[in-house]
Amino acid sequence: MPVSSAAINNFLAERKLAVVGVSRSGKKFGNVIYNELISKGYKLFPVNPNAETIGNDKCYPDLKSLPEQIGGVVIILPPDQTGRIVQDVKALGVKQIWMQQGSQSGTAIRYCEENGISVIAGKCILMYAEPVVSIHGIHRWIWKLIGRYSK
Repeated sequence: MPVSSAAINNFLAERKLAVVGVSRSGKKFGNVIYNELISKGYKLFPVNPNAETIGNDKCYPDLKSLPEQIGGVVIILPPDQTGRIVQDVKALGVKQIWMQQGSQSGTAIRYCEENGISVIAGKCILMYAEPVVSIHGIHRWIWKLIGRYSK
């Protein structure tokens, strides 16, 4: 799915985000995303119905439990769980979703498009959130080289 640079830039301009799919163990890619975005200055709210805390941060069981309005949601879940989350996003009135690579489903993407939610799907947020460091910088360079980088 082609993604516009405006959609990416608008999403990254939001500084308050929920991250759905962080792990209790702290060893999954959702936690890498969570920790890297915090280091880049984002205010994040971790969402996992099976965790009370992620690191030292309070974790929320669902998007409805967040204490503040957010500007976007990063989803790092299996595709069969993403559909439920996009419905919760719509119910909250949030207008931007980033479906991390491997989280996207055609049904969830169509739901977003039909309900006025800007969706970025199949892209790694860490290749776009500046500063891009470590392996994500190399990954970004390769995607630019082969013409898959949107921006």
